[in-house]
Amino acid sequence: MDPDQYFKEANKEATKALCLRDKCGAVVVKDGVIVGRGYNGPPQDNLEQRKCLNEYPKELKKPKSDRTCCVHAEWRAIINAQKNSPNLTGSSLYFARVNGEGELLPSGEPYCTVCSRLALDVGIMYFCLNHENGSRCYDTSNYNDLSYEFHQKLGT
Repeated sequence: MDPDQYFKEANKEATKALCLRDKCGAVVVKDGVIVGRGYNGPPQDNLEQRKCLNEYPKELKKPKSDRTCCVHAEWRAIINAQKNSPNLTGSSLYFARVNGEGELLPSGEPYCTVCSRLALDVGIMYFCLNHENGSRCYDTSNYNDLSYEFHQKLGT
């Protein structure tokens, strides 16, 4: 499969998302094979745990990505991948965000430090995003650094 196919698979996962704010999906690829899949939603897909529309004070210094009730698509894909392929060293994670009609949206710049830390910890080598001007696979260590820089600029 080429990278576009991995993004299409991440897009399919995103259409399953149960989050009321964002629909995200991810796949983990190891040696050319998708070994993990995930979408964002409340823990165990329990809709009673869904608190997506909660509002928080502006002065709360937690990043938006850390205030959600949802398990991130990246976390689910990594957990699923570790069940199928315990050694993820050298793998890649492909992330997609879609609108309500399932159409691919730009991912934005790297900002999720909770996802970058987990990806680093399990040995994922590349963290791939689809931007307005095309896709890009970041070295996960660089993705992590860029995510922290993003929050330093915002003061979050």
